[in-house]
Amino acid sequence: MNVNNDKRILVVDDEQSVLMVVNEVLTDEGYDITTASSAEEALSLYEQQPFQIVITDIRMGDMDGIELAGKVREISKETEVIIMTSHASMDSVITALRTGVYDYLIKPFEDLDVITAVVNRAKEKVDLTVENKILVEKLKINNEKLLEANDLLRELVTIDSLTGLSNHGHFQNCLALEISRSERHASQCSVLFMDLDNFKSYNDLHGHMKGDDLLLEVSDLLKSTKREADLAARYGGDEFVLILPQTTRKDAILYGEKLRMLITGMSFFGEEDLPGGPVTVSIGVATYPENGSDKGSLIQAADSALYTAKESGRNKVV
Repeated sequence: MNVNNDKRILVVDDEQSVLMVVNEVLTDEGYDITTASSAEEALSLYEQQPFQIVITDIRMGDMDGIELAGKVREISKETEVIIMTSHASMDSVITALRTGVYDYLIKPFEDLDVITAVVNRAKEKVDLTVENKILVEKLKINNEKLLEANDLLRELVTIDSLTGLSNHGHFQNCLALEISRSERHASQCSVLFMDLDNFKSYNDLHGHMKGDDLLLEVSDLLKSTKREADLAARYGGDEFVLILPQTTRKDAILYGEKLRMLITGMSFFGEEDLPGGPVTVSIGVATYPENGSDKGSLIQAADSALYTAKESGRNKVV
């Protein structure tokens, strides 16, 4: 289907009789014809508003048709140029065709239908070029939308919707990769399991919306204090987890203590009303390969350390 309704054509010749014939033939065919009696006039008209098809005599005053064709194609590669010439100038036509001119017409015109046929073919080529350009733009837009959708999907798959931290599944995948990397480089990595003390009581007393606000505050703290290489994730509920690449158990415990003190020093809405005391954090630490040789054993070790911290009085790093 023709996607372009622009049927304007610029016809250039210094003979008025030629302009009149081409104008009449193509107007009857439904084209909108603009005429010019010199290449300079034609170029001025073209620069104001490019035409999809230019029909020009090859021999004119100071600027000939080949030069005009070159200047037109410099402005827009999508314009098709048709040269008009006499039998005596066929060598010049061949030169023009080599420079990108679409086709030629021989003067005087023995069969006026040839004019229509050549112009219609040029118009079909123009329309196909425009249609392809539109198609490419649509594909480009659709590809950009697809990339945006993939980014959104990736975010939905890997990010916890409440806190903006990595989610449980992404943590599992990243830990497996980090253990594999540590094994290849004979290095250590550590995991911190964190559970907020008295959070259930906080939720029961102040409601889930305030509880979510508290989780967001803790999440923001983790984001702002972790190293760029570290991964902070929401493990579930009020449990958080950190992966610390190239980190010994000693350094991981020191980092856990820093987090514990920061969270203890935070002032959460209404925590003074909790019967069991303010919201604090208990942290369990496990290090590869010291406490576990694979993902499952390392998580189990960190979880056991967290249980010990909770059972031994809470607000501790074990």
